[in-house]
Amino acid sequence: MEKNYLYIVLTRTNTMISRLIQFFKNDEYTHAAISLDKGLDNMYSFSRKHTYNPFIGRFKKEDVNEGLYKFCDTLPGLIIEIEVSRDQHDKAKDILEHFISNSSFYKYNYKGLLCSLLNKPSSSTNRFLCSEFVYHILKECGIIDFNIAGNLVRPQSLLNIEGRIIYEGNLRETKQVKTSRLNILYE
Repeated sequence: MEKNYLYIVLTRTNTMISRLIQFFKNDEYTHAAISLDKGLDNMYSFSRKHTYNPFIGRFKKEDVNEGLYKFCDTLPGLIIEIEVSRDQHDKAKDILEHFISNSSFYKYNYKGLLCSLLNKPSSSTNRFLCSEFVYHILKECGIIDFNIAGNLVRPQSLLNIEGRIIYEGNLRETKQVKTSRLNILYE
């Protein structure tokens, strides 16, 4: 029987928002993304719309060699592989396809970020933090439920998911090798 997986990617960039989160929460990882494939070719999250403008955020496809990531010589991070059922994988794919098709409707949850730093719950139907988005997908698929407001789920919280860390280190190194060799890095 074929196994199905989701991949959670946690990183820490050197942006002002990342440093702010790290200062307030003392978290090792300050950004989260999700991918349906081990090679991280289709990795999604909520982050800056434009590399140089931290004030406009949205749902977007990410690549560790593009956007803000490309300015990080070292991109500390880890990849968690979560085994899921076929139905859960299909549901995650459907949710991602909905976000892709309706990407202009979704924005970054700046109010949720401020409330999160103050440990106050906040919710919105079309605004997400990066970790709130990953949590939303995992919760909707019946994979996890932390029983807290989505904006209070931090990237660091996602380390509590039952899964296997398949890579930890400089994520820039994972994408500098060809995808066919990526499996060697993860084994």
